[in-house]
Amino acid sequence: MKGVTVVNHPLVQHKLSIMRDKNTSTAGFRRLLREISLLLCYEVTRELELTTMTIETPLIEMEAPTLAGKKLVFASILRAGNGLLEGMLDLVPSARVAHVGLYRDHETLEAVEYYFKAPEDIADRLVIVVDPMLATANSAIAAVERIKDRGATNLRFLCLLAAPEGIERFTKAHPDVPIVTAAIDKRLNDKGYIVPGLGDAGDRMYGTK
Repeated sequence: MKGVTVVNHPLVQHKLSIMRDKNTSTAGFRRLLREISLLLCYEVTRELELTTMTIETPLIEMEAPTLAGKKLVFASILRAGNGLLEGMLDLVPSARVAHVGLYRDHETLEAVEYYFKAPEDIADRLVIVVDPMLATANSAIAAVERIKDRGATNLRFLCLLAAPEGIERFTKAHPDVPIVTAAIDKRLNDKGYIVPGLGDAGDRMYGTK
């Protein structure tokens, strides 16, 4: 699909398969989500701009590549987004963090906001919005809208699983925001869950169901 990158690395796909298994424990699910998020972060940051700085190795002075510009912002859609956030911060510990509190109304499937906190200079930074599931896309669309309202113009969306319906809706609403995901599943069911999916990521991560 246009604007979508599927990370088909064998380690990503192997870990995702274990996460899908309903018999995987809460502790195992949480650990795997952290591990897979690090691998996904590697892909979503692949095209970061580089500059050079002068350093001295034990042998010689050299011009060494280093990241250019201001530090990244990882924007977590609460609560499940925090599962991806932890692994990404392991890889980029200097990144700034934004939190967007949204929940899905189970009757209307619409996103309802209850919290928003982000760096003041978010407009000057690359923002990577994270949420494990891109299902109906209501939460993702709403989160990106709120971040754009704060002035951000350079955004990417990172998820573990995506449904074709969610991708279609998201790319229609935000055609300027690339999607990076580990898999595109078959469809949504009548309750708005991804099939075959892995269930509710937040519940499985926190053991709340």
